[in-house]
Amino acid sequence: MNAEIIAIGSELLTPFRQDTNSLFLTEKLNQLGVEVIFKTIVGDSREHLTGAATLGLSRADIVIFMGGLGPTEDDLTREAVADALDLKLIRDPDLIAGLERRFASRGMKMSPNNLKQADVISGAVVLPNANGSAPGQWISGRYEGQEKIIILLPGPPHEIKALFDEQCMDRLRAKAPPQFIATRVLKIGLMAESQADARVAPIYQRYTDVQTTILAGAGEIQLHLKTRAATLEAAQARVDQLAEEIEEELDEAVFSDNGDSLEQIVGYYLQMRNATLAVAESCTGGLLADRITSVSGSSRYFLGGAVVYSNALKTAFAGVPAALIETHGAVSSEVAAALAEGIRQRSGATFGLGVTGVAGPTGGSDDKPVGLVFHALASEKGTEVVEKKFPGDRKRIRWYASQQALDMVRRKLK
Repeated sequence: MNAEIIAIGSELLTPFRQDTNSLFLTEKLNQLGVEVIFKTIVGDSREHLTGAATLGLSRADIVIFMGGLGPTEDDLTREAVADALDLKLIRDPDLIAGLERRFASRGMKMSPNNLKQADVISGAVVLPNANGSAPGQWISGRYEGQEKIIILLPGPPHEIKALFDEQCMDRLRAKAPPQFIATRVLKIGLMAESQADARVAPIYQRYTDVQTTILAGAGEIQLHLKTRAATLEAAQARVDQLAEEIEEELDEAVFSDNGDSLEQIVGYYLQMRNATLAVAESCTGGLLADRITSVSGSSRYFLGGAVVYSNALKTAFAGVPAALIETHGAVSSEVAAALAEGIRQRSGATFGLGVTGVAGPTGGSDDKPVGLVFHALASEKGTEVVEKKFPGDRKRIRWYASQQALDMVRRKLK
């Protein structure tokens, strides 16, 4: 079985509101082995809503409408779905009585426009809404020769979640065939998307029953693996088998096989080795420390650090000799190494990380262009320095730099 989710509301087509309900519904549907194949956002237009409903019914087994069940003139979901199905709306006297009781209990007089919330599509089952005035509706039957399920749900998150759990999950479970969806997420550090795909495509293309999606970010590639089977065990075994083959091919480039972030993985390795870390950051401006400390329990392995933006503070806080900065410049492999060694010595950490570079958009030169970053990792066995030239704007360059620094620690401890 597959599904389409249609989010309704002109506000969702502006920069100010975002549909998050569909994420909840997708998770719930996946638990039942139902895959969401389309998500649509439609404004408050009866014509457009009717068109979206007709299209959804033509391509999905389950069509879920969210929002547009309120009392105002622009709440048109009931009318549009009825139009698409060529069915009538019937005003339910029991729902009217319930609405009147609801308003009376609050000491309020019901406005006449609330009556439209008692309109039910012919043949629909009313889904009680304990948290709001707009009930949901459930319609199942044949549409153009195919079995379909249509669900109308209110838009407010606290209403839709409770109503779906209480009124829809069991109904869907009874209708859906026994299938289960299993997923895995592999995360790959500091590899180009094209390079990663060139290496793994020959592997995942053999698994025609597993859907593989590649997502590229700054310094990170994610491989999302998903499949369906009659049992959860069978589905999980299939994606696990593919994941193992991909991990074998990419080896240590894969830093997570369960969705964990790079900062989480670094924390795991530091704790496993009973090691500690301190940082001295220039161009990343505290981003590196922020990422590390975003992980609960990071105080067990992260001692702290310093944002040493000026040359004077590089000397004062990380012990970088002023003469070294004068000779090589603040953005250099020598200064990066001195930052790592200095913060390690001053903090007493097992490892010291130093980062210095040109984040831009100004400050670059022919010799040291925007995007040039030096990363250093110091330990009792010596200091490693990695030079990188990152693309993008200031925000992207700083994120790349923090990713490279964390990946140095991961590879050192792996």
